[in-house]
Amino acid sequence: MFKTLAEGQRWIESIHRFGDKYNLDRMEKACVMLGHPERQFHSLHIGGTNGKGSTLTFLKSIYLAAGYRVGTYTSPYVVRFNERISLNNQDIDDATLLELINEIHQFNQAYLDTMHDQITFFELVTLMSFIYFSRVKPDIVLIEVGLGGTLDATNVILPLASVITTIGYDHMHVLGNTLEAIADNKLGIVKPGVPLFTGVVQPQLRLQFEAKVQEQGSALYHLDDQPLQSIVLGQENSFTYLGNRYTITMAGAHQIRNAALAVLVACTLTIPNQTIPKPSEINQGLQKATWPGRFERFGSVILDGAHNVDGLRSAIDTAKTYYPNAHLTMLFTVFEDKDYLTMISLLEQADAVVFTEIDHPRCTSAEKLYALSNHPNKACDVSIEAALERARTVDAETVVLVTGSLYLISAVRQLLTQS
Repeated sequence: MFKTLAEGQRWIESIHRFGDKYNLDRMEKACVMLGHPERQFHSLHIGGTNGKGSTLTFLKSIYLAAGYRVGTYTSPYVVRFNERISLNNQDIDDATLLELINEIHQFNQAYLDTMHDQITFFELVTLMSFIYFSRVKPDIVLIEVGLGGTLDATNVILPLASVITTIGYDHMHVLGNTLEAIADNKLGIVKPGVPLFTGVVQPQLRLQFEAKVQEQGSALYHLDDQPLQSIVLGQENSFTYLGNRYTITMAGAHQIRNAALAVLVACTLTIPNQTIPKPSEINQGLQKATWPGRFERFGSVILDGAHNVDGLRSAIDTAKTYYPNAHLTMLFTVFEDKDYLTMISLLEQADAVVFTEIDHPRCTSAEKLYALSNHPNKACDVSIEAALERARTVDAETVVLVTGSLYLISAVRQLLTQS
């Protein structure tokens, strides 16, 4: 038994992150041993390359405004571990989280003794969330896919609907080197008879999505089947969709599509024992929606967790839209398994770049990134604190965009909130 949350968190985070995965065998056996907690609450399953966290946030906020009790399971966290599991917009409290870790620690040993196999970190945390939600029974639980779809630990649920936001290049070493292969993996969350909502934009993938839902006897609801109209970008963004006007405070044109996809789900899907949210409740929810580390502004410093090519392109476009006259300085690091050569080339759109690194085995070194960059105004510092100070003092007109890794965002956010 762990006496403190710090002890418990150290144990669970010491577990191997990913194991060999050819099927969902471990998760399925674990759910049987636990009495199928994943079947004891209603859920939505949300995947996609980019936008899944923001779409989940918009949906959470909409359902809260409509009076639902809403649970969420997301990853990774930005500020603290507790963020992974929430109820009614409140992170799970320390005492309950410690109880769950102790419970899953005991179960992990029983599973190891019985099955002679080690459950991975993400599988254990996912099982913890299932146990928690089976007990508190929210009206709806929004579950974010961790990686891909087909073999993700979350893919043992039978949701009311599946959502796939976008398809782009990311995690190619796991998901494949073509958009079609990546889409095929993500489409693994589509279940027989369960509707799929999507905002995928590539025409060839649209055909792939249609074929998949037809094969599964499911319905497909596409964001672009109804046009987005009267889009206005500003300190607040507004748009008309499905005949109603909506406003969001989350920045970026890409967030309008994420918000509209959430509107489509909320207006279409009936949650058992609940009424469909009214347009006024939807708008109220969209306006209140916030998501740490997604174009989050701290004065002249902006945090954006873009960690792949499409995400970085959107972050830079958004910064240039909101700060057209500012000098844009990028504070950047990235993991080795990303397409960092393309990402480094995108950084040339900025006026200056400062490379740094985080203490993580998959992180690319600041020196390597610096050497690969052709930017005429570049610098590097392995200390995040020193790199941030260097980026902030390039000149008086500088806006600093911190991006490339959610781990970097988390570290810089901690510095900014402590100062």
